[in-house]
Amino acid sequence: MAFAAPKETYSGKVFEVVIGTDKAVAFGGENVLPFHSFEGNVPHRPVIAYEIQDIPPDDWPETVKKVYGSVSGDPVTWAKYCQDTLNAKAIALRLLSTHPDRENRSPEDAAKTVKDVLSAINIPLIILGSNHVEKDSSVLVAVSEAAKDKNCVIGKAQEGNYKTIAAAAMANNHKLIAMSELDINLSKQLNILITQMGFDKEKLITDPMCSALGYGLEYTYSVMERIRLAALTQNDATMQPPMLADVGMYVWKIKETQASEAELPAWGSLEERGITWEAVTAASLLMSGAELLIMRHPDAVKAVEKFIDELM
Repeated sequence: MAFAAPKETYSGKVFEVVIGTDKAVAFGGENVLPFHSFEGNVPHRPVIAYEIQDIPPDDWPETVKKVYGSVSGDPVTWAKYCQDTLNAKAIALRLLSTHPDRENRSPEDAAKTVKDVLSAINIPLIILGSNHVEKDSSVLVAVSEAAKDKNCVIGKAQEGNYKTIAAAAMANNHKLIAMSELDINLSKQLNILITQMGFDKEKLITDPMCSALGYGLEYTYSVMERIRLAALTQNDATMQPPMLADVGMYVWKIKETQASEAELPAWGSLEERGITWEAVTAASLLMSGAELLIMRHPDAVKAVEKFIDELM
């Protein structure tokens, strides 16, 4: 008698989200745990977006900064390089210059940058604020209007500013990232609050907050896993938006990606170490349920794309 592998069945399904216009991409839509295509339907591969900034990344380690040395002075050039040379499927533009502790640029300046980048690329754009709750409230409203009907992803809406950002995303036909702080209950609560405003739950992307390998990754993993299980096993619609892992921002600021070989020779090549750290963090979060990743180093992206190919 032939062996029949046992299979799990689930009552819920992750929402499918499509972003972009000309070269739109889709993610989510699965009704099984990550990469369990032998048990159900996994219609789309996860999407990796390359992170760029609107100002040169002076706080990135040299090992990743040098990759973009010739293009990082201008976000338009940087975006085109990622699209045309690195074959990026999506771009994540972080408007870091708008932070009050940086250059405190105005919402109008940010809107112009977004328009310029959008005019230069035809792949989807994720537009991120500076993570300053008050300033993002005005900046993300302006950029939402500037990118009207381009089907971008706007983020991140948090407990302190979700009302204005969600309203702007809804009015201008964008998707929305809802970010909470590593707690499944906070994540669920924020999704509920946003949908109670009339925002379509199928246009939401959940960001439970990320962490790097060795710096709380296991806690992030468990929160994301619980969110995904709630979506599938409990058919909880508030937990069914696809999830974002903002990997690069958390990985490239830790000691293991910055400590020199002279300082810690036993740790081996700094460049290889950093690339591996980003790739392992990203791969781990894919396994916990992330469908959208934001990453920095092209070699780390290549490694994760290969990992996805093998699992798909």
